[in-house]
Amino acid sequence: MANNFKILCPTDFSECSLNAIEYAAKLGEKYQAEITLFHVPDKEDYQKLSAGDSNSGDQYSFIQKKLDNLIKTVEEESIAKGLKSIKAEIREGKTVKTILEYAEEMAADLIIMGTEGVNDFKKNYIGTRASKLVERSEIDVFIIPRRVYFKAPRKFVYATDYLEEDKIAIQKVVEIAKFFDSEIDIVHVSSKEKAIDKSLHQIMVQEIEPFVKYDKVNYILKAYRDEPGLGLENYLITAKGDILVTLSKKKTWFEQVFTHNLSRKMSYFINKPLLVLKRA
Repeated sequence: MANNFKILCPTDFSECSLNAIEYAAKLGEKYQAEITLFHVPDKEDYQKLSAGDSNSGDQYSFIQKKLDNLIKTVEEESIAKGLKSIKAEIREGKTVKTILEYAEEMAADLIIMGTEGVNDFKKNYIGTRASKLVERSEIDVFIIPRRVYFKAPRKFVYATDYLEEDKIAIQKVVEIAKFFDSEIDIVHVSSKEKAIDKSLHQIMVQEIEPFVKYDKVNYILKAYRDEPGLGLENYLITAKGDILVTLSKKKTWFEQVFTHNLSRKMSYFINKPLLVLKRA
């Protein structure tokens, strides 16, 4: 386990961002982590909220009060269970850029962020800001949809495209799974037109197994007529996966799966957390 594990949790006080804080607190307990709640003010929203308030001295005082209340709640619930610390930071700027700059500044190990999901359907199924953050981040990102409240995961589903980096990335998944005694399904989904040869799958299993010191790992090869994204959704439903994990590398299967054309069909993903590993 990494020493001084650091979690950055952006919040705009929406329902989905509060759910992300709950996940951050629960993982923070396990990692004995330091959590930073991070708020990027929306000036237009603030002006509406503070209009007519002649006693408002510090224009962000109400934001600080909200953050202080969140900190108090998390401290009361999680410090005794292993969380090392929690604090808050307010920075102005463009939301995604500012979050990523601060994540680098604090040397964050993980960003946990909420998304409106279906209600924020613009360019990507996980919402514009969240998808941009996933795309641009060099730090692992855990996306928590609205109305998804924390529960101990029974099964992680790691979607693989047989990358060399899987050997290291899967160790991160094992570390989290051990916290909750969860199963891990390592799954490759292909279309029948581009079916992966079974021997290649077996080679992948033989190469990864020495790196996985955990007895609750299953290796799955599935072929579906539909595109890989829909095949993966089908597998997640039938296998009752709780959290989807992917390793994001440019021009790889991650981009093939999460495309605009598929986004409106992949309703399951909007209702389950998505952990995107950026650093194998």
